[in-house]
This record gives sequence, C-alpha cells and structure tokens, in this order.
Amino acid sequence: MAGSRFPSKVFLFLSKLVLRTLPRTSSSYNSSYPTRNNMEKSISHLVFKSQQLLSKDDILVFDLEGAVLRSPSLFPYFMLVAFEAGGFLRSLLLLLSYPLVWVLGEKQNMGLKIMVFLSFFGIKKESFRIGASVLPKFFLEDVGCEGFEGVMRFERKVGTSMMPRIMVENFMKEYLGAECVVAAELKSLCGYFLGVVEDINSNTEDPLLVQLKEKKLVTTHTHHNHKVIAITSPKKYVDHHTLFSHYCKEAYLVRDAEKRKWGVLPRDRYPKPLIFHDGRLALRPTPWCCVAMLMWLPLGLCICLMRFTLGLLLPFKTSAPILAFSGTRTTVQYHSYNKASSSKGKGMLYVCNHRTLVDPLYISYALDQPVSAVTYSLSRFNEVLAPIRAIRLKRDREEDRKRMEELLRQGNLVVCPEGTTCREPYLLRFSPLFAELTHDIVPVALDVKVSMFYGTTASGHKCLDPVFHFLNPTPSYSIQFLERIDESSTCQAGGKSRIEVANHVQSEIGKALGFVCTSFTRKHKYMILAGNEGIAASSHSGKPTSTCMCH
Repeated sequence: MAGSRFPSKVFLFLSKLVLRTLPRTSSSYNSSYPTRNNMEKSISHLVFKSQQLLSKDDILVFDLEGAVLRSPSLFPYFMLVAFEAGGFLRSLLLLLSYPLVWVLGEKQNMGLKIMVFLSFFGIKKESFRIGASVLPKFFLEDVGCEGFEGVMRFERKVGTSMMPRIMVENFMKEYLGAECVVAAELKSLCGYFLGVVEDINSNTEDPLLVQLKEKKLVTTHTHHNHKVIAITSPKKYVDHHTLFSHYCKEAYLVRDAEKRKWGVLPRDRYPKPLIFHDGRLALRPTPWCCVAMLMWLPLGLCICLMRFTLGLLLPFKTSAPILAFSGTRTTVQYHSYNKASSSKGKGMLYVCNHRTLVDPLYISYALDQPVSAVTYSLSRFNEVLAPIRAIRLKRDREEDRKRMEELLRQGNLVVCPEGTTCREPYLLRFSPLFAELTHDIVPVALDVKVSMFYGTTASGHKCLDPVFHFLNPTPSYSIQFLERIDESSTCQAGGKSRIEVANHVQSEIGKALGFVCTSFTRKHKYMILAGNEGIAASSHSGKPTSTCMCH
C-alpha cells in the first residue's frame, strides 16, 4: 500500500510545484480583488465623469502597464533595449530565454528579473538614452484611447511601472505629465549596469506610499491629505492594498477584458508631436516578429548584397526593373520643369528633404545624369562605395558657398538643407545658404517606407545606414521632381531674401508630401537623441555622429 501511494504523492508534489511556477491569472486574485461595494469602478466612469467633479488638488496614481498601455506583454520593450543598446547577440539571447520567461510570467518577479538582467547587464550607464530616444515611439503606439483619456483628465499625476525607471521616466513625464515616477532602480558598478534591480519589496512599507509621503501628498492625518484617485490593474491594487484602501478616495480598476476593447491613440491626439526618435528597429519586436526577423536575416543579407551590386554597376533604367523583383519599389514623378534650361555655365540645383544617406544617389539614378552632393562628414566606408561625387564642407559659410558654386559650374548639385534626416512626416527648418547660389532651383520631395529596419541613426554606426535600408524586405522610395521655382521667387532675379526662398521651398515640398513644416533644426535632433549637437565628426567611441549629405 505504501508503494502504491508513492507515485500519487510524487504526482501531487510536482503538480503543486508547477502551479506555483506558472503565472497567476486574473482568477487567482479574485478573492483579493475589491468588489463594487469597496470602491471598484470601471475606467469608463472616469472618462465620462464631468470635469467639474475633479479638483485641481486631486492626485492621480496610475499604473503605466495596467492603466495606459494596451499590450499585456513587456517583452517588446526589453527587446528594444537589448537590440539597440546591446546588439544582435544580446537580443538573440533574450529571445531564446523567452520560453522560460513566459512560463515564469513576464510580469512576475522572476520572469521580470530575467528580462532586466539580459537586457541591461554590462550596458554603459552614461551613454544609455534608449528611454528618451527609442521607447517613447513604441509606448505611444501602444497607448489606449480610454486609458489615456482617463489619465489626462488630471493635472497632478504620479506614475508607477514594473519596468526600471530609466526605461519609463522620460515617457511618463514628457508625454503623460507625471510629476513623479515610482519604479525600480537599477544597480550599477563602475559606470555599467549590473542588470539587477533594487529590491523594493524588502521595505516594510509600500514604496509607492513612501514616495507620496516624501512629496507630502499623503500624511498620517487624513484631513491633511489630498484627494488621491487611482487608475490601476487589479494585481497592482492588491500589491498596494494599504495605499489604495486607506488613502485613496476612488479606485478605477482596468481589467484585461476591458482593455482588449480599447482603441489605438491616433497620432493627432498625442500630447506633443513625435518628431524625433532613434533606433534601428522599425517593427514592434514581439516574440513572433523577432523570430521572423531572424529567419529573414540570412536571406536578407544576400539580397542586400545583390541590391548593392546591381545598383552600383547598372544604370537606373536597367537596374530598377531587376531590383523590383527583389522587393524594392521606386516611384518617380516628373513635373513640367525643363531639365535643359539651366543658366549658362551652371548646372541645376536640386533641393530635397532628407530621408536617408542615399537620397542624392536616388536622385542621380532618377535623372539618369551625374550629380554632385555636399556633406559635412562621411564615413570612409560610404565614401569608397559612393558612385557619385561627394564634397566635404567646412562649416565656414563663405568657404562652403564657394565650394558649392564651383560644383554648380561643373554640373548638377544636390543639397539637403534640413541638415539631418527626419523619419516622421515633418520637415525641419531649411538652411538658406542654397538660395544664394542660383535661381535655377528644383525642389525634390522624397519619402521612404520601410518595414523592418530604419536606414538612419543618430547615435549608432552611420556607415551601416545603407546596409540597413537595403536589408528591409520591401523598401520603397518615392521621388517627386516638383516645378522649378519661378525666377520672381528667387534671390537673384526676384529680389527675395534667402530666408524667404528657403521657407518657400520647404513649404512646396511639405505640400507635395503632406508633411508638417517645423522650425526644428539639426541641433535640436541631436541634443534630444544623442546628447550632443551633432557637429563632431566622431564621438568618444569613434563612431561618426553625423554623415548627412546636406547644408
């Protein structure tokens, strides 16, 4: 009898062990969840609540994952950190570990620790800017309309998150208006992350409650407290039960079933325009997307090499149909300008917006004519491969003007007055130097569509920009040659100021593309994304920080 009971005891022991290991579902918390008799309300009650019922002194405590983001998975955000800050091998290791993370639970203690360790271990703390340059774009694309409306009804907000503070703080403060962010801190040693978070559960008091007391938002005296309102998930309600049950006047709980019905926040409702962002990945790196990307890479590298070879050796009219079979798409629209009617002794000046490093190359192929381009700096790798003439500028206005005039006397010239690339549907301020050179100005409107990788970067290896562009399965380039600027609208024949001419060309390109014209400059972009002005030819690590063909 004892022998027959042994297998059943072993089975019961293993069953209990597996059940403890698996992530808890919502039903696991039902006994701890508050009921409707205990402050629980749907967030829809808050969205349709009259603004007059909310006071300026009300303090909102919201959970980023539970109250704002639609996706139940945290893996894509850690994959972005692993890929952009750590490289391909680190991201591959994180992907291979995902089955274990899934079993343990992405939002459970052990599964979260594994993703944090693999994503951050050995990353240099000083140069980490992913939280400000890469993640906000993907956070905004994951924001739900209903949750966003509920959170933005409050002027004073305190945000919480399961992810480390360095990942979420910039987004929660800049886009959601949080005055305080409560999240785990990462330990570091000698300027490098250890991939280990501070154990916030080791304190006897709720860390969120401690933060609110430090800011004097809540006190032990109930009549001195601000009115605290919470928007959170049922799990977070249980984790911070002391705070929500003793200090919160209202709690709005967001359940998974309700969140699945949320709509995506439209771009025109973003709290502030998303103009600049960095990183190589153009897709949301979910586990299945990462697997598809890894399966594509071996074939993609071969196709990329073929695209380079055909593009360099064959003329555009011959290579374009062949490259179309590889997935590339290039559309060219010619308007009614006369390519042969430039001033005597000078070439045509083609002024275009800047989308990738190979903009002048595409213009040359589309014209089926040789052109020159100007650049502030160019990596040696790209300089050797470039099939067109690229001249370096010195950032001296008079000297640069002389060089560009000399190039115009020798033939056609392409300039990108934005000075740097912009991925989103915006145009940066045009530098007006080009307007002084000639009255034969042709605006060229460019647009690029990619599905997997961005062919531009502000802080990465610029020499790989063309490689990443042609590594996409179906990259597309749209080129529109607009009508030549009327002489009455130029500096020489029309007497216009160079700034008026630059603004006019910018507006014409913006109308053709449907882009918004802005006053942001190259300096703004690099200060936001790379922490420098984008002037130095190389960074401390030896990588070029600017390689755009522009002025």
